[in-house]
Amino acid sequence: MKDIAYNKAVDLLHKVSTPKGFLASSENTANYQRIWARDGVICGLAALLDGNEELINTFKNTLITLADNQHALGHIPSNVFFDEKQKTEVSYGGLAGRVDTISWFIIGVCNYSSSQRDSSFLDRMYPHIKKGLKLLEAWEFNNNHLIYVPRSGNWADEYITEGHIFYDQVLRLWALRCIQALKPLNEISQKIDTVTEIISGNYTVGTYDSPYHPKAYSLLDESRHWVAAVSPSGYQTMYDAFGNSLALMLELGDDQFQNKVIDYSEKLRKSLSLKLLPAFWEPITEKGDDWKLLVNNCKYEFRNYPFEFHNGGTWSMVNGFYGISVIEKDPKISEEVLQQIKALNKDQSYGYYENFHTINQKPIGIKYCSWSAAAEIMLEQYSNGKRFLI
Repeated sequence: MKDIAYNKAVDLLHKVSTPKGFLASSENTANYQRIWARDGVICGLAALLDGNEELINTFKNTLITLADNQHALGHIPSNVFFDEKQKTEVSYGGLAGRVDTISWFIIGVCNYSSSQRDSSFLDRMYPHIKKGLKLLEAWEFNNNHLIYVPRSGNWADEYITEGHIFYDQVLRLWALRCIQALKPLNEISQKIDTVTEIISGNYTVGTYDSPYHPKAYSLLDESRHWVAAVSPSGYQTMYDAFGNSLALMLELGDDQFQNKVIDYSEKLRKSLSLKLLPAFWEPITEKGDDWKLLVNNCKYEFRNYPFEFHNGGTWSMVNGFYGISVIEKDPKISEEVLQQIKALNKDQSYGYYENFHTINQKPIGIKYCSWSAAAEIMLEQYSNGKRFLI
């Protein structure tokens, strides 16, 4: 039996549903009254697991909106805005273009097509998928099978990670696995094997014999999690909860290392007052070497104070994927995470805030954030035995 909290989360997805797709929030805030690729696909994954036909149709329309506004070169929009006269305004990113939208789009199309057994929709979207995959390959730049991501080029759009960011590599791997499951091709199979090997070898200390950056790799300290990024300047070794959660979900690494990641994540989660994972850890402070990079990386106003937003803030959405990622290994952890997500989403009379201050526990950002509700729905349905196409 679905509880009140679950039903309220589903109600919020209905409130953000439009004929063109899911909005980021039901709040009348201009930047959130748009069809966002990332938010829309995550809401759509929740809709598929829930099974509500109206929400599933909104997901389909989200994907169509993104496909219809794909750039000639293959970019999937960061977001699409429709004014009162249905005039379209398309954004491919702010201070930098968004790289992760292509992978999210492919994941969304494949999950929708698989769940709904709609091969005709996959055929309709396949040219857009091929164009997106080609652009991701071009973004490797040196054909090393790792996408190069500019700072601000993914969901952490005001954070400091750049280069071969771990999250983007794993997300692309998920996208490749999804399309291979539905339209198998030998070249995609080979790409999956190569990308898997290179990700597994480059983002944790070990004995990999052909690292991307041999000098930086030789200096890399042992870590109990996948590190966040590697670039020509070396490694950024902070803990990225989203990237590590996706890696666990895709079962990257051997069992021993997966258990190390979970052990690290659990010790961190339980040490914090919200009993959930922060987006990145540890926070960058004014005394840190990276503060200047962080404080200047905002288009309008600075929001990444320590323990807020990407700089150590706590997001229901990120923790939804963490709960999903550990459910096969330890369902008790997933249940604990679900209950804490419910508590966050319920705060301020079911405010579904964007994120929370990790120390003082105060809500931050926009209210009625659709992917905060989606996180609760996804993890609840995973606990009931539903699954994504992975």
